[in-house]
Amino acid sequence: MEHPENSEDYAGLTVNKGVGPVTIVNPYLKRGRFARRKLTVGDYVEGILRGDSAILGQAVTLVESTNPDHQTVAQEVIEKCLPYSGNSVRIGISGVPGAGKSTSIDEFGIHVLNTYGGKLAVLAIDPSSERTKGSILGDKTRMEKLSVHPDSFIRPSPSAGSLGGVARKTRETIVLCEAAGYDKIFVETVGVGQSETACHSMVDFFLLIQLAGTGDELQGIKRGIMEMADGIVINKCDGNNVEKCQLAATHFRNALHLFPATESGWMPKVLCYSGFYGLGIKEVWDMIYEYIGFVKENGYFEHRRNEQAKYWMYETINEYLRNSFYQNPTMADLLKASETSVLGGEKTSFVAAKQLLDTYFALLH
Repeated sequence: MEHPENSEDYAGLTVNKGVGPVTIVNPYLKRGRFARRKLTVGDYVEGILRGDSAILGQAVTLVESTNPDHQTVAQEVIEKCLPYSGNSVRIGISGVPGAGKSTSIDEFGIHVLNTYGGKLAVLAIDPSSERTKGSILGDKTRMEKLSVHPDSFIRPSPSAGSLGGVARKTRETIVLCEAAGYDKIFVETVGVGQSETACHSMVDFFLLIQLAGTGDELQGIKRGIMEMADGIVINKCDGNNVEKCQLAATHFRNALHLFPATESGWMPKVLCYSGFYGLGIKEVWDMIYEYIGFVKENGYFEHRRNEQAKYWMYETINEYLRNSFYQNPTMADLLKASETSVLGGEKTSFVAAKQLLDTYFALLH
């Protein structure tokens, strides 16, 4: 039996100083492992608002979780953090695989922190394997400078096949980061494809990174993505590649002149830089802040933010309806039967789909 006078509290542990071997009684140690104290919604919100990156990371994990209990807590935290969000510049960064996005983000981030101060959050979406659904999450290793900077928060998240990785959960993570005081947000997408549309719907400036010397530069990029870009930058403009980059920049400028005028009234610019050597980084950021000033002055900045909020409301409705349909036990059995009928040629795909939806809506009444 331990006596109070023979005990001492040491870093949260009770140390017995009596005769015999020293024993340590740790109330948080269960079955050989440390049990983490379960945080309340208030704990999460308080930690986020004071800029605690560890608690912010835990809150983002809740947002990404598919556990219904975690989602309930996450939504409460997001709702309480919402009044403290919106005070950042959100930059979407995309480009073909191998364009040097992660290395460029490292240089961009260090430049913007050293020049403008503040705090930077990088939400790097890592491609997931379609077969295993696994993800390497290696973006952080290529951001050597930012990963050790005290004012940066890097969160690599697996895309898990969800719209290329940039979806509702990324937007919710932006809200949490802004509430934690991060006034600059980078969203890196997987690559050229469907994810760009989602990324464009949650950022203020959409930056497209391209490479020169890969053949016909305009051939390897979709017109829709070119139209979304607020700025195009050509990476690896160094050494023997400078002339090729400048020629590619001319091609892009000529192509942009053929597109309809942008809704913002801004004419997208094309610049060259070298992420590896850190050349031309200042010019890229001068362009971004010139754009932000331009759209804030003409009112488009606020208009775009409002349109984005409306877009994500409808996207969330669509997602919840889809999940409700597929997670309904009755529908799960009927789906298999309808699939067999379609494959057997007994029903067309459209008739089967309409019957399933009619049954689902009838279940809701």
